[in-house]
Amino acid sequence: MPQEANMSSVTTASIAAGVPSPAARRARSDRWFFSGAAIAQVVLIVAGFAPTYYLKGAYGTPPLSPLLHVHGLVFTTWLVLLLVQTTLVAARRTSVHRRLGMAGGWLAGVMMVVGYLAGVDAARRGATIPGMTPQAFLIIPLSAIAVFVVLVAAALWLRRRPDYHKRLMTIATAELLSAGVARIPAIVPLGPLGFFGVPDLFVVAMAVYDLVTLRRIHPATIAGGLFLIATQPLRLMVSGTDSWVAIATWLTS
Repeated sequence: MPQEANMSSVTTASIAAGVPSPAARRARSDRWFFSGAAIAQVVLIVAGFAPTYYLKGAYGTPPLSPLLHVHGLVFTTWLVLLLVQTTLVAARRTSVHRRLGMAGGWLAGVMMVVGYLAGVDAARRGATIPGMTPQAFLIIPLSAIAVFVVLVAAALWLRRRPDYHKRLMTIATAELLSAGVARIPAIVPLGPLGFFGVPDLFVVAMAVYDLVTLRRIHPATIAGGLFLIATQPLRLMVSGTDSWVAIATWLTS
Protein backbone atom coordinates (compact mmCIF):
# COMPACT_ATOMS: atom_id res chain seq x y z
CA MET A 1 0.00 0.00 0.00
CA PRO A 2 2.71 2.57 0.80
CA GLN A 3 4.36 1.83 -2.56
CA GLU A 4 1.05 2.34 -4.41
CA ALA A 5 0.47 5.57 -2.57
CA ASN A 6 3.96 6.74 -3.48
CA MET A 7 3.41 5.91 -7.19
CA SER A 8 0.08 7.72 -7.09
CA SER A 9 1.68 10.78 -5.58
CA VAL A 10 4.42 10.74 -8.26
CA THR A 11 1.81 10.52 -11.02
CA THR A 12 -0.21 13.34 -9.47
CA ALA A 13 2.93 15.45 -9.15
CA SER A 14 3.86 14.76 -12.77
CA ILE A 15 0.43 15.85 -13.98
CA ALA A 16 0.55 18.92 -11.79
CA ALA A 17 3.97 19.75 -13.17
CA GLY A 18 2.68 19.48 -16.72
CA VAL A 19 4.73 16.39 -17.56
CA PRO A 20 2.99 14.50 -20.41
CA SER A 21 1.98 10.90 -19.78
CA PRO A 22 3.53 8.04 -21.81
CA ALA A 23 0.31 7.80 -23.85
CA ALA A 24 0.44 11.53 -24.60
CA ARG A 25 4.09 11.31 -25.62
CA ARG A 26 3.34 8.37 -27.91
CA ALA A 27 0.42 10.22 -29.50
CA ARG A 28 2.66 13.21 -30.15
CA SER A 29 5.41 11.07 -31.68
CA ASP A 30 2.79 9.32 -33.84
CA ARG A 31 1.63 12.67 -35.17
CA TRP A 32 5.19 13.61 -36.10
CA PHE A 33 6.04 10.25 -37.66
CA PHE A 34 2.90 9.71 -39.74
CA SER A 35 2.69 13.34 -40.83
CA GLY A 36 6.34 13.19 -41.88
CA ALA A 37 5.74 9.93 -43.78
CA ALA A 38 2.80 11.50 -45.65
CA ILE A 39 4.86 14.56 -46.62
CA ALA A 40 7.75 12.36 -47.81
CA GLN A 41 5.39 10.28 -49.94
CA VAL A 42 3.90 13.37 -51.56
CA VAL A 43 7.37 14.76 -52.27
CA LEU A 44 8.42 11.53 -54.01
CA ILE A 45 5.30 11.44 -56.19
CA VAL A 46 5.64 15.10 -57.17
CA ALA A 47 9.35 14.64 -57.93
CA GLY A 48 8.63 11.66 -60.15
CA PHE A 49 5.75 13.17 -62.07
CA ALA A 50 6.99 16.78 -62.21
CA PRO A 51 8.34 16.55 -65.80
CA THR A 52 5.27 14.84 -67.24
CA TYR A 53 2.45 16.27 -65.13
CA TYR A 54 2.96 18.76 -62.31
CA LEU A 55 5.57 20.95 -64.06
CA LYS A 56 5.18 19.72 -67.61
CA GLY A 57 4.95 23.26 -68.94
CA ALA A 58 8.46 23.96 -67.70
CA TYR A 59 9.82 20.72 -69.14
CA GLY A 60 8.05 20.94 -72.48
CA THR A 61 6.92 17.31 -72.41
CA PRO A 62 4.24 16.03 -74.83
CA PRO A 63 0.58 16.78 -74.09
CA LEU A 64 -1.45 14.26 -72.12
CA SER A 65 -4.60 12.48 -73.18
CA PRO A 66 -7.86 13.23 -71.33
CA LEU A 67 -7.58 9.83 -69.61
CA LEU A 68 -4.15 10.69 -68.21
CA HIS A 69 -5.38 14.10 -67.05
CA VAL A 70 -8.18 12.36 -65.15
CA HIS A 71 -5.70 9.84 -63.78
CA GLY A 72 -3.40 12.60 -62.56
CA LEU A 73 -6.28 14.54 -61.01
CA VAL A 74 -7.73 11.54 -59.18
CA PHE A 75 -4.42 10.33 -57.79
CA THR A 76 -3.39 13.86 -56.81
CA THR A 77 -6.68 14.19 -54.94
CA TRP A 78 -5.66 11.16 -52.90
CA LEU A 79 -2.36 12.81 -51.98
CA VAL A 80 -4.12 16.02 -50.98
CA LEU A 81 -6.60 14.02 -48.91
CA LEU A 82 -3.73 12.17 -47.25
CA LEU A 83 -2.11 15.44 -46.17
CA VAL A 84 -5.44 16.87 -45.00
CA GLN A 85 -6.21 13.75 -42.99
CA THR A 86 -2.85 13.65 -41.24
CA THR A 87 -3.19 17.37 -40.49
CA LEU A 88 -6.65 16.83 -39.00
CA VAL A 89 -5.33 14.07 -36.76
CA ALA A 90 -2.42 16.26 -35.67
CA ALA A 91 -4.93 19.01 -34.87
CA ARG A 92 -7.14 16.49 -33.02
CA ARG A 93 -10.05 17.10 -35.42
CA THR A 94 -10.91 13.40 -35.44
CA SER A 95 -14.62 13.89 -36.18
CA VAL A 96 -13.85 15.67 -39.45
CA HIS A 97 -11.14 13.10 -40.16
CA ARG A 98 -13.70 10.27 -39.92
CA ARG A 99 -16.18 11.96 -42.23
CA LEU A 100 -13.51 12.58 -44.86
CA GLY A 101 -12.30 9.01 -44.42
CA MET A 102 -15.45 7.60 -45.95
CA ALA A 103 -14.97 9.87 -48.95
CA GLY A 104 -11.47 8.41 -49.19
CA GLY A 105 -12.99 4.96 -49.52
CA TRP A 106 -15.06 6.05 -52.51
CA LEU A 107 -12.04 7.80 -53.98
CA ALA A 108 -10.02 4.58 -53.72
CA GLY A 109 -12.73 2.84 -55.75
CA VAL A 110 -12.50 5.49 -58.46
CA MET A 111 -8.70 5.17 -58.42
CA MET A 112 -9.02 1.43 -59.04
CA VAL A 113 -11.07 2.00 -62.19
CA VAL A 114 -8.98 4.90 -63.51
CA GLY A 115 -5.73 3.10 -62.63
CA TYR A 116 -6.82 0.03 -64.59
CA LEU A 117 -7.78 2.10 -67.65
CA ALA A 118 -4.53 4.08 -67.54
CA GLY A 119 -2.44 0.92 -67.15
CA VAL A 120 -4.05 -0.77 -70.14
CA ASP A 121 -3.74 2.42 -72.17
CA ALA A 122 -0.02 2.63 -71.33
CA ALA A 123 0.53 -0.97 -72.45
CA ARG A 124 -1.24 -0.24 -75.72
CA ARG A 125 1.13 2.70 -76.24
CA GLY A 126 4.13 0.42 -75.61
CA ALA A 127 5.08 1.79 -72.18
CA THR A 128 7.48 -0.49 -70.32
CA ILE A 129 10.92 -0.71 -68.71
CA PRO A 130 14.10 -2.25 -70.13
CA GLY A 131 13.92 -6.03 -70.22
CA MET A 132 10.12 -6.32 -70.22
CA THR A 133 7.55 -6.26 -73.00
CA PRO A 134 4.59 -3.90 -72.56
CA GLN A 135 2.34 -6.92 -71.97
CA ALA A 136 4.62 -8.29 -69.25
CA PHE A 137 5.01 -4.86 -67.64
CA LEU A 138 1.23 -4.38 -67.50
CA ILE A 139 1.13 -6.53 -64.38
CA ILE A 140 3.06 -3.84 -62.46
CA PRO A 141 0.45 -1.02 -62.60
CA LEU A 142 -2.53 -3.39 -62.38
CA SER A 143 -1.19 -5.26 -59.37
CA ALA A 144 -0.18 -1.98 -57.73
CA ILE A 145 -3.71 -0.64 -57.79
CA ALA A 146 -5.05 -4.01 -56.57
CA VAL A 147 -2.65 -4.08 -53.60
CA PHE A 148 -3.48 -0.45 -52.84
CA VAL A 149 -7.22 -1.10 -52.77
CA VAL A 150 -6.85 -4.18 -50.54
CA LEU A 151 -4.77 -2.21 -48.03
CA VAL A 152 -7.18 0.75 -48.06
CA ALA A 153 -10.13 -1.61 -47.56
CA ALA A 154 -8.36 -3.18 -44.57
CA ALA A 155 -7.58 0.28 -43.16
CA LEU A 156 -11.22 1.35 -43.47
CA TRP A 157 -12.40 -1.90 -41.90
CA LEU A 158 -10.14 -1.15 -38.92
CA ARG A 159 -10.87 2.57 -38.83
CA ARG A 160 -12.01 2.34 -35.20
CA ARG A 161 -8.52 1.14 -34.27
CA PRO A 162 -6.37 4.17 -35.11
CA ASP A 163 -3.07 2.39 -34.55
CA TYR A 164 -3.97 -0.16 -37.25
CA HIS A 165 -5.72 2.33 -39.51
CA LYS A 166 -2.89 4.83 -39.89
CA ARG A 167 -0.26 2.16 -40.47
CA LEU A 168 -2.27 0.45 -43.19
CA MET A 169 -3.05 3.77 -44.88
CA THR A 170 0.63 4.67 -44.90
CA ILE A 171 1.56 1.31 -46.42
CA ALA A 172 -1.26 1.60 -48.98
CA THR A 173 0.03 4.97 -50.15
CA ALA A 174 3.58 3.58 -50.25
CA GLU A 175 2.32 1.14 -52.88
CA LEU A 176 1.44 4.08 -55.13
CA LEU A 177 4.99 5.42 -54.99
CA SER A 178 6.40 2.92 -57.49
CA ALA A 179 4.98 4.77 -60.49
CA GLY A 180 6.53 8.07 -59.40
CA VAL A 181 9.81 6.67 -58.10
CA ALA A 182 10.36 4.77 -61.36
CA ARG A 183 10.54 8.15 -63.14
CA ILE A 184 13.21 9.70 -60.90
CA PRO A 185 16.46 9.69 -62.93
CA ALA A 186 18.60 8.39 -60.07
CA ILE A 187 16.23 5.45 -59.54
CA VAL A 188 15.65 4.50 -63.19
CA PRO A 189 18.89 2.45 -63.60
CA LEU A 190 17.95 0.31 -60.59
CA GLY A 191 14.82 -1.04 -62.27
CA PRO A 192 12.47 -3.05 -59.99
CA LEU A 193 14.99 -2.91 -57.15
CA GLY A 194 14.54 0.86 -57.12
CA PHE A 195 10.84 1.35 -57.73
CA PHE A 196 9.96 -1.45 -55.29
CA GLY A 197 12.77 -0.78 -52.85
CA VAL A 198 11.99 2.87 -52.12
CA PRO A 199 8.36 2.19 -51.10
CA ASP A 200 9.60 -0.70 -48.95
CA LEU A 201 11.74 1.77 -47.00
CA PHE A 202 8.54 3.21 -45.53
CA VAL A 203 7.70 -0.24 -44.14
CA VAL A 204 11.22 -0.56 -42.71
CA ALA A 205 11.01 2.92 -41.18
CA MET A 206 7.65 2.08 -39.62
CA ALA A 207 9.01 -1.17 -38.18
CA VAL A 208 11.94 0.71 -36.63
CA TYR A 209 9.56 3.35 -35.28
CA ASP A 210 7.40 0.62 -33.73
CA LEU A 211 10.42 -0.95 -32.05
CA VAL A 212 11.49 2.39 -30.62
CA THR A 213 8.07 3.48 -29.38
CA LEU A 214 6.28 0.19 -28.68
CA ARG A 215 9.25 -2.17 -28.11
CA ARG A 216 7.67 -4.46 -30.72
CA ILE A 217 6.61 -4.33 -34.34
CA HIS A 218 2.92 -3.52 -34.60
CA PRO A 219 0.74 -6.31 -36.13
CA ALA A 220 -0.51 -3.91 -38.83
CA THR A 221 3.06 -3.12 -39.84
CA ILE A 222 3.86 -6.82 -40.06
CA ALA A 223 0.72 -7.85 -41.95
CA GLY A 224 0.53 -4.84 -44.27
CA GLY A 225 4.27 -4.70 -44.85
CA LEU A 226 4.60 -8.41 -45.60
CA PHE A 227 1.62 -8.26 -47.95
CA LEU A 228 3.17 -5.36 -49.84
CA ILE A 229 6.69 -6.79 -50.02
CA ALA A 230 5.72 -10.42 -50.69
CA THR A 231 3.66 -9.48 -53.74
CA GLN A 232 6.56 -7.69 -55.41
CA PRO A 233 8.70 -10.68 -56.49
CA LEU A 234 5.49 -12.56 -57.22
CA ARG A 235 4.48 -9.90 -59.75
CA LEU A 236 7.81 -10.18 -61.52
CA MET A 237 7.60 -13.97 -61.56
CA VAL A 238 4.10 -13.95 -63.03
CA SER A 239 4.83 -11.19 -65.56
CA GLY A 240 6.89 -13.44 -67.83
CA THR A 241 4.56 -16.43 -67.86
CA ASP A 242 2.66 -17.41 -70.97
CA SER A 243 -0.61 -17.24 -69.06
CA TRP A 244 -0.09 -13.62 -68.02
CA VAL A 245 1.11 -12.54 -71.44
CA ALA A 246 -2.02 -14.10 -72.94
CA ILE A 247 -4.21 -12.22 -70.44
CA ALA A 248 -2.37 -8.96 -71.04
CA THR A 249 -2.63 -9.38 -74.81
CA TRP A 250 -6.37 -9.92 -74.45
CA LEU A 251 -6.73 -6.87 -72.19
CA THR A 252 -4.87 -4.62 -74.65
CA SER A 253 -6.39 -5.96 -77.86
